[in-house]
Amino acid sequence: MPTILDRFYQLARERRLSVVLPEGDDERIVTAARRLNDAGIARPIVLGSREAIDKAAQGAGVTLDGIETIDPQESDLLEAMAESYGQRRGMSARAARRLVGRPVFFGGMMVAEGRADTMVAGVSHATATVIQAGALALGYAPGIETASSFFLMVVPAGDGRPERTFIFADCAVNIDPTAEQLADIALASAASAARLLDEEPRVALLSFSTQGSAAHPLVEKVTCALEVARQRNGDVRIDGEFQADSAIVADVASRKVKKPSEVAGRANVLVFPDLNSGNIAYKLTQYLAGAQAIGPFLQGFAKPISDLSRGASADDVVATVAVTLAQAEDKVPMTNNQRSKGEGGKGNGEG
Repeated sequence: MPTILDRFYQLARERRLSVVLPEGDDERIVTAARRLNDAGIARPIVLGSREAIDKAAQGAGVTLDGIETIDPQESDLLEAMAESYGQRRGMSARAARRLVGRPVFFGGMMVAEGRADTMVAGVSHATATVIQAGALALGYAPGIETASSFFLMVVPAGDGRPERTFIFADCAVNIDPTAEQLADIALASAASAARLLDEEPRVALLSFSTQGSAAHPLVEKVTCALEVARQRNGDVRIDGEFQADSAIVADVASRKVKKPSEVAGRANVLVFPDLNSGNIAYKLTQYLAGAQAIGPFLQGFAKPISDLSRGASADDVVATVAVTLAQAEDKVPMTNNQRSKGEGGKGNGEG
């Protein structure tokens, strides 16, 4: 039976979009680039000096024949993108060139300028570095001011229940989000779910309380986040605060939730109140329920980019590219207003 990843691989083959891989000095990256190209999943663009890329390819036992490679320091694109970024930020040409010349930032600018569809990085860079490149080069999606992450959790069938796929957020970036940041995470997660799941997003803001069953400042943060999210986007099906069982089990929801809800007992997007709960929950679901945990993926940016664990394998890189490209829309030039929203963005990275 085809898996959810198989679906993303097939979609990627049909669209044949491009991905920037800015860590071309890593053997895993050049191996993944070869696989992406040969399997028709994506058109990889590998960044790095010719010497570093050749050394990595030799070590990995692959060639990059037919694959585009770019040395940011030698590329004709550097001056043009540095000028564009400098004008946008009011920076000197020298400072802009120094920043854009960094491979991860160069890759982000390629996506921002419509020269590539996405960027995937992180095998040799901290999450915070990838987030910074996304925030400054791309900016955030409309209405979002916080970078966050999500996992795709595929929970196997059992006890008469069918296989289910969830979005878990945020499990890797924001340690203790404010109510406003939690609202950002919820709305960004709804957008991610809309692109990746076969069903309409139903977003549950989780807590140790179900709609007033407990009173505490931590509960108030979640209820405030719900109010903020609804004010920002009234079209998203979002509700809370819910305990986890009230969010995903219809029988429990029917007993605990007294108000009408389109989400209670049917949630497919679970938003955790902090990184403690999110990280613990996804690992317990993975190892106790036998769920497949795919990710984490970054979200909230004007265009999709994603982060990699520094322990990622070449197979992990290929899978991350396929899922990230599934979130890419047809190329639409980004407005300067959208880009400028990335200025001053913050992210607590888990490298």
